[in-house]
Amino acid sequence: MLGKKLVTAQKRGETRALCLGLGMVACSMMMYFFIGITIVPFYTKSVWTTETMCKVLKANIKDKVLSPNCEGSEDEDIFPYPCLQVWVNLTASGQEVMLYHTEDTLERNPKCSYIPGKSENSKEVKAQIETIASNFKKYQTFPCYYDPGGTQTNVILSRLYPPKGLLFAFLWPTLMFTGGCLIIVLVKISQYVSVLSAWQ
Repeated sequence: MLGKKLVTAQKRGETRALCLGLGMVACSMMMYFFIGITIVPFYTKSVWTTETMCKVLKANIKDKVLSPNCEGSEDEDIFPYPCLQVWVNLTASGQEVMLYHTEDTLERNPKCSYIPGKSENSKEVKAQIETIASNFKKYQTFPCYYDPGGTQTNVILSRLYPPKGLLFAFLWPTLMFTGGCLIIVLVKISQYVSVLSAWQ
């Protein structure tokens, strides 16, 4: 009687472990799919792939602007902000080009190098942009990214999804997938050993 209870408990434990392993594999597949349709397209679409050194030529703050693609829109995220324009000398080619914070900055407003976050306090936004401009003037030379193919003549300060960031995004689903497969394999081995012991 006790032996039957132990066998039943073992089978329940194996079933739960098998469900856990399959669930981990399914979740990892969903994460792979989500990363594949969100992060990977942005990474592959970016043409600013080569790192070089940029030297600041001038950093000016223009009057408050709105994104030209969003003027007349009723979106609550649209707000006026001082337009910071940073021009740099590209070491790789010696050209004078405009610097943008990320790829997204160029798409949202090609007139400005930086787009601040939404804030109701205009003084804080102005102080933030003035601080960024002073930092560019203080640190004249810094690494930046440019398009080696020449389709984009401007440069960006940092990539939204660099290779390390992409690898980090794939790390967690890979660990979950590996753990799920390991649990399934261990359960199958346990079942095989149990059957082999019962047969002997």
